[in-house]
Amino acid sequence: MPIALALDLGGTKIAAARVSAAGVVTGRRETATPPEGGEAVVAAICSLIEKLSPGNVRALGICVPGLVHPDGSVWAPNIQGWTRMPLAARLTREFQLPVTIESDRDAFVTGEAWRGAAKGYKDVVFLAIGTGIGAGIISGGHLVRGCGGVAGALGWMAVESRIPRGYEASYRDVGCLESHLAGPGIARAASCAFGQPVGTRELLARARKGDATAIEVFARAGHYLGLVMANLVSTLNPERIIVGGGMAAAGNLLLGPARTTMRQWGQPVAVRQVKVVRSRLGLDASLLGAAHLAFDRSSTGKSP
Repeated sequence: MPIALALDLGGTKIAAARVSAAGVVTGRRETATPPEGGEAVVAAICSLIEKLSPGNVRALGICVPGLVHPDGSVWAPNIQGWTRMPLAARLTREFQLPVTIESDRDAFVTGEAWRGAAKGYKDVVFLAIGTGIGAGIISGGHLVRGCGGVAGALGWMAVESRIPRGYEASYRDVGCLESHLAGPGIARAASCAFGQPVGTRELLARARKGDATAIEVFARAGHYLGLVMANLVSTLNPERIIVGGGMAAAGNLLLGPARTTMRQWGQPVAVRQVKVVRSRLGLDASLLGAAHLAFDRSSTGKSP
C-alpha cells in the first residue's frame, strides 16, 4: 500500500510518521525544534525523514506554522531565520520525492475531513487554539487558502476596538482574538484574576474542582470564541466547526459559553445548521492532513 511520510513542524517540536493511503499512522517519531532555527531545523527534518526509512514511499508532506509561497519556500515567524526558507527545493533534491508543504491549519482541517470529525462534510472550519490561533477552512469541498495563502489567520481577528485606559500595550496585545483566547492570553487573564502567576494547566485543574474564578476566566475566553464562531457561521455557513489544539482540553468550560454567544450573535438559519465539536484526531490530525495532501499532489501533480 502507498506510504507518505508526514511531518508537523512546530516552534518547539517536530513530529513525524509514516501514513498509509488508508490513513493508518505508524512509526511515529519526534524531536525538539532546534532553537537556533535556520539550517539546523532543516537538518533536523532531514534526520527524521531518514529515520522513517524513505524507501517505498510515494510522497513527502509537511505542515508548517506560517506561510508557504508558491515556490515552496516557507515563512515561519516562530522559527529564527525562516523568512523564506527554500524547504521544498531542499527536500526534493535530498530525497528525490514529490514534496508538498502546507500551512498547519490547512493540514488540520484536511486530516479531520479525511479521517476525523469532518469526514463526509464539505463545509467545515477547524479552529486550532493553542499558543496561537488559526483556522483551516473547507468550503464546497475545497480548501480556502486566500490569494496569498494567509486565509485562516484568525488570531489577528479584531475583537476589541479600544485599549483600556492605563494599559501600556499595543492594539496587537489586547485587541486581537489571540490575546484573549490563545494559551498565553488565557494565562495572563488568569494571573490577573488570581493576583499571582497561574498557567493554563493549573487554571484548568482549578476550574474542574469548581473554582468560580477559574471558571469565569474560561467563560470570558469562551465568549470571545463564540463571537468569532458567530462571524464564521454567518460568513461561511459551515456544517461543522471543529475545535482542536491544546486549549480544546478545557472542553465545555470553553465551548459551553462559546456556543451560547454564537447562538446569540450568529445568523439564525446558519446557527441552526452548524454543529460545534472537538477534534477526534488530536495531534494526528496534522500528520494525516499533511499525508493526504501529499498523496493528492503526487497523483494529480497539483494542489487539491
